[in-house]
Amino acid sequence: MTDPIISLKDVSLSLEGNAGRVEILHGITLDVARGETLGLIGPSGSGKSSLLMLLGGLETASSGRVSVLGRDLTAMDEDELARFRRDHMGVVFQSFHLLPTMTALENVAVPLELAGVPDAFERARAELEAVGLGSRLDHYPAQMSGGEQQRVALARAAAPRPELLLADEPTGNLDGVNGAAIMELLMTLRDRHGATLVLVTHAPELAARCDRVIRLRDGRLDTDEAAA
Repeated sequence: MTDPIISLKDVSLSLEGNAGRVEILHGITLDVARGETLGLIGPSGSGKSSLLMLLGGLETASSGRVSVLGRDLTAMDEDELARFRRDHMGVVFQSFHLLPTMTALENVAVPLELAGVPDAFERARAELEAVGLGSRLDHYPAQMSGGEQQRVALARAAAPRPELLLADEPTGNLDGVNGAAIMELLMTLRDRHGATLVLVTHAPELAARCDRVIRLRDGRLDTDEAAA
C-alpha cells in the first residue's frame, strides 16, 4: 500500500472509568488506502467506535501513533485537531447531533460559514437536495423523521467535501427501509466526493458493500480478519 491516508502504529487507548482505568484498545496497527471503504465490525464493547473516534481525533491514543493525511494526530492539541477535522473530515454518528433550534439548511450551512466558505448556504442547499431533502430545507429536526434527520447529518458531513468520511453506525437508529436508503446515500456521497470511508456497522449488508472489513474483538484486531 503506497501513501495510506490513515496509518496506525501500535495504538492503545485506555480511559478512566468509575472502577478505575479501563483498557479499550490494544496495540492496533492498521493502514487504510486512499479511496478505500473500510468496515469495522465486532461485538458490542469490542472497541469499534473508540477506534473510529481515534481516527477523527475525538479521542487521544494512550500510546502509539495515529497518522491521517500524513499528519500525526497524537501531536496536535485540541484546537489543531478541531481545525484538521473541519478541513479534512466528515463525521456521521448513530445519533444525529443536529442543533434543534436550526433548520435543516442552517444545520448544514452554519459549520461551512464558520469555516469561511463563501457560498455556504448555496452549497448546503445543493447537498440537501442531493440527499432528497430539497423540500425540507426550512424544517427543524423535531419536524423530521429519523431517516430525514440522518440525511441532514449526511449532508452536513459531505458539504465540506472531505477527504475522509467517518461513520459510526449510520443506520443503527433506523428501520430497514430508511437504513437501506441511508446506506445508498452514504456510498453515493463517497463516490461523488472521492472520499475514503471508514464505518462502524452491525449491518451485514452494509459491511458487504465495503472494500475491506476489519473485525475487532476485546480491543484487538481479530487475527481472522476477513475481506468483504
